[in-house]
Amino acid sequence: MLEKVSYTLVLCLLLNCITVQSQQQTGRSYGSGDPSRKPPAPAPQSPSPITFTDITLKSGITFRHLASTTSQKYLVEAMGGGVALLDYDNDGRLDVFFTNGARLADPMPKNATPDKSDPGFWNRLYHQKADGTFDDVTVKAGLRGEGYSMGAAVGDYDNDGWADLFVSGYNAGHLYRNLGNGTFEETAGKTGILITGWATSAAFLDYDRDGRLDLFVARYMDWDFDKGTVYCGERREGYRAYCHPDNFKGVSNLLFHQRADGSFEDVSRRAGIEAAIGKGLGVSIADFDDDGWPDIFVANDSVMQFLFHNLKDGTFEETALLAGVAYDENGKTFAGMGVDAADYDNDGKIDVLITALSNETYPLFRGNGDLSFTHVTTSAGVGQHTLLYSGWGTRVLDLDNDGLRDIFVAQGHVLDTIEKSFGYLKYRQPALFLLQTPAHKFVNVSGAAGDPFNIPLAARGTASGDLDNDGDADLVLNVLNGPPVILINNGPKNGTKNHWIGLELRGKKSNRMAIGARVTVELDRGDRTIFEVNTSSSYLSANDSRIIAGLGPTGALSSVLIKWPSGREQRLSNLKVNCYHQIEEP
Repeated sequence: MLEKVSYTLVLCLLLNCITVQSQQQTGRSYGSGDPSRKPPAPAPQSPSPITFTDITLKSGITFRHLASTTSQKYLVEAMGGGVALLDYDNDGRLDVFFTNGARLADPMPKNATPDKSDPGFWNRLYHQKADGTFDDVTVKAGLRGEGYSMGAAVGDYDNDGWADLFVSGYNAGHLYRNLGNGTFEETAGKTGILITGWATSAAFLDYDRDGRLDLFVARYMDWDFDKGTVYCGERREGYRAYCHPDNFKGVSNLLFHQRADGSFEDVSRRAGIEAAIGKGLGVSIADFDDDGWPDIFVANDSVMQFLFHNLKDGTFEETALLAGVAYDENGKTFAGMGVDAADYDNDGKIDVLITALSNETYPLFRGNGDLSFTHVTTSAGVGQHTLLYSGWGTRVLDLDNDGLRDIFVAQGHVLDTIEKSFGYLKYRQPALFLLQTPAHKFVNVSGAAGDPFNIPLAARGTASGDLDNDGDADLVLNVLNGPPVILINNGPKNGTKNHWIGLELRGKKSNRMAIGARVTVELDRGDRTIFEVNTSSSYLSANDSRIIAGLGPTGALSSVLIKWPSGREQRLSNLKVNCYHQIEEP
């Protein structure tokens, strides 16, 4: 009871704190309060069955994110960059792409644009070699980028067998077509993709199931460098802080439909996307009602969340309020940043996890299968482990291959001044690893999962994938104003690994990457778990499209059922475990 009272009091302070300065000169910041206030009791830690190693220094990756911080506290500086994992040269090894900022003047002159000409601000592509180290191939690939970059999305939009890349940013969006020879061609202009405003996370999806990938782009809010000069913080205390999004108007998201000739048409208005005004940061694509058509979830910052239900006729209906995912369990908005959709409890229904700010907890919604959800943040144990943290990139995935999905979150507060307002909150925060128990509860094993989980970071975008092809998921974090963190999954501490099976799907009638395919893995004992082929989710990032299904200690696999986006179904039996299988659509 005391913990609940403390949480409610702190949340009220966070949501209602407004500086006493003139409303005309001072805007609302993300938080203020008593730095001497005692924190809630920390959540207990548990042993971890697996450990991770940070291999960044020996990997050959020398990227460093640069936000170009200024005294103006332009909000774009605090939001960080994304990361994408893709095998751009089809050699069977994942490569790594990072987005970066651009130089900002202090202050920015009217009509000036961020400058990316300095190599320190370039986006970077790293090619993985056979020995597991990486080479910087940015210049050869033609991916240095333009402007202030934010997010990355991966998909084979032209169905030629080579992964393409979309990069979002402030007043910018770039579509890079993979030419198959180690280089990319920028095609946004000639294909009809025009991005205005502040674009954040993006996702490739085939929303009309015509075999061609379309593109969804989230946008944050109506912000520019002129509007961003509002003073937020405490003048009397002598410090300026990043402004709360309440100071700015929301905007709509964008949906581009790919025509048969490879060009794109902005169908945001016709599809019903434009009518919903929000402040989008994270995007996750999933078939939430199991009708065979992909839906779109958008994590919004401090306004209601969005769930765009696919009506199968080229249009969407925004249903978050009716579905029970618009607000937290108290009916309040929260700072939605990262999001992932997955069946965490193996009941065959897609669930949703959203990351938020400190003092809000990370909402976990359990899918009921009828496009409605139940808020289970507290009952599943997520609330007590996330109250003190601010989350960005997140993945709900089985890190120890026991057949139960776990939770990983890259963390760090948005305010570099937060410790002046709440003494018990920290700007830099360690990554979070929540292990799922057989009772579908989550326990915090971060402290026992290896040294990297004890290092505080200002982490932002996060992507997951099997970098070393050993059958378990590794993680890559883009860190604000710093080097990335590459976490290799070492597996169990006792050396006895759980079994697994890896699946890489290739569409024929469906889109080539089979994005949107649903896979049901069935075990001999009758248990089953579902997956969807996707590269989106997390925050500003794109994940390995391959599926890794943990099979537990016995590895007793019965069959795999694939529902392709085209509508075809395929059942496979007698698949070998502990290896990857490339499966072609029949």
